[in-house]
Amino acid sequence: MGRTPIRHCRNCGAAVAYRIPDDGDTRERAVCPQCHTIHYENPLTVVGTVPVLGQKVLLCKRNIEPRWGKWTLPAGFMELGETTAEGAQRETDEEAGAQIEMGRLFTLLSVRRVGQVHLFYLARLLDDSFYPGHETIEAKLFAEDEIPWDELAFRTVRTTLECYFADRKAGAFSLHHLDIE
Repeated sequence: MGRTPIRHCRNCGAAVAYRIPDDGDTRERAVCPQCHTIHYENPLTVVGTVPVLGQKVLLCKRNIEPRWGKWTLPAGFMELGETTAEGAQRETDEEAGAQIEMGRLFTLLSVRRVGQVHLFYLARLLDDSFYPGHETIEAKLFAEDEIPWDELAFRTVRTTLECYFADRKAGAFSLHHLDIE
């Protein structure tokens, strides 16, 4: 999955052992032999928006790795203490400096390979003024035929945009739940 295994207990610092816990669990976990803490490794949640103004979608050109210089929807890791919608709105503000009206959940994408779940919400841009943060080189509106498809940063962004334009063409937006392999 590409992640580094847990080596030491976050509670007491002792070296952990990977084994099936004695609590009835069925998965191998990092278990501390000293304080018996079980360390669970769970997927990270990425939240973002599909910000729209008229017939155009807002994309951000990344100023960070991975995929520096590639285009993405405004999105990032959810923080503790916020809802998924609050996180998506915060990421849109941080990355694009865009003022939006949040819509409903649009795509839920499971990305098993990297242990992530991506949630994108529909959003209506309140104006065309953008003030990108340090993670963004440029924030720009694109019509469907202007999307830089070969320069998109992530497959989840491509999939979400494809769903958006297909639903828009059909005249109805639905929730899309997909697995990205």
